[in-house]
Amino acid sequence: MKNTDTHGSIIPSNSYKEPAPITDKENPFESMMERFDHAAKILGLDQGIYNYLKNPVKQIITSIPIIMDHGGIEVFEGYRVIHNDILGPSKGGIRYAPDVNLDEMKALAAWMTWKCSIVGIPFGGAKGGIKCDPSKMSKGEIERMTRRFTSNMLDVFGPDKDIPAPDMNTNEQTMAWIMDTYSMHTKRTEKAVVTGKPSILGGSLGRREATGRGVMIVSVSALNKLSINPKNAIAVIQGFGNVGSVSASLLHEQGVRIIGLSDINGAIYNKNGFNIPEVLEHVEKNGSLKNYPKADEISNEELLELNCDLLVPAAKEDQITSHNAHKLKCRIIAEGANGPTSANADNILQEKGILVIPDILANAGGVTVSYFEWVQDRMGYFWTLPLVNERLERMMDEAFINVYKSAEQYNVTLRIGAYILAIDKVAKTLKIRGIYA
Repeated sequence: MKNTDTHGSIIPSNSYKEPAPITDKENPFESMMERFDHAAKILGLDQGIYNYLKNPVKQIITSIPIIMDHGGIEVFEGYRVIHNDILGPSKGGIRYAPDVNLDEMKALAAWMTWKCSIVGIPFGGAKGGIKCDPSKMSKGEIERMTRRFTSNMLDVFGPDKDIPAPDMNTNEQTMAWIMDTYSMHTKRTEKAVVTGKPSILGGSLGRREATGRGVMIVSVSALNKLSINPKNAIAVIQGFGNVGSVSASLLHEQGVRIIGLSDINGAIYNKNGFNIPEVLEHVEKNGSLKNYPKADEISNEELLELNCDLLVPAAKEDQITSHNAHKLKCRIIAEGANGPTSANADNILQEKGILVIPDILANAGGVTVSYFEWVQDRMGYFWTLPLVNERLERMMDEAFINVYKSAEQYNVTLRIGAYILAIDKVAKTLKIRGIYA
């Protein structure tokens, strides 16, 4: 039984029970644990360290009562999972969606730990969310819900403790409300408590494009590694939200021919390649890829199975599974979304010789520039856009090289190589710090 109250209840980590054997590899937490276990076994991780790293430090469930516009009271359920804080304060997004659940938060928080470790930034991993349908709520209701959630999390959030960021259905405005609510309670303006803020409130230049830019950087690195000239490469992008549209735009600038695109309303195909600025203009005017004139409509299944050099799944979790992995005809997958490939598809993709750039590397551009924003807020001095992009490119390139070396050293996939690299760093840091008793 959950112990919840309106101030947020904390489930201590010692209440965690040994999980049953993994049976459902489509579950995001179990998919993450499948990869974690594989890497831990290769590293010969000490059992105590293994137990420490697999369990979240905190799992917080809180009730969020707010007065709706119609005058009645609705109670929403909010979550914050802090997976690890060995490398530094925990960091991770907050999402608003009807299907938000604790297992998803645990998986995404763990992914954030490994992501931060891989790119070499001093953060641990966290993730949060509220189970709600923001499409059916007014702006005022969303603001009241956000502020009450923040108030419930005052003992959790903090620039040296846990730093939220935007995620699915949250944005700069959401972060501004969190920052303001936190600042009102602490009686000082604390810009570094969140990242992904509007630039006028201390947000970093380049933050909105950072995840998509990171996808482009590692995709180009992988193309070059396979001796494919980006100007001769063909790509397919699944998802045309912030990550997918920015990835498409930047890959197009690199000379990559993008023949397939999709959004929530469907997929489109043009064998000669899309003029991405023109597509962006169409989406700006119409709110969707639907009815774009210079394309054929195809299904999402057909999109994923197009013959291409590079496939960027930038939509949702579990888009590539054991049911469709054997049908893919790409040479590289760059995971723009979190968890787009289920664990039971990994072996199939490996047997097909497809190079998979895992999400914990491919989409780490966002948290990297979030770190830049936090650094700038702490020192009160802000960088130019070229400097932000230059530092992002350097860190993503270094991370790709390190993951590739790890995969070669242990004769494993890039995904397992990334997990090995990340887990080894956190484990070594934990051993040096020791366990406080």
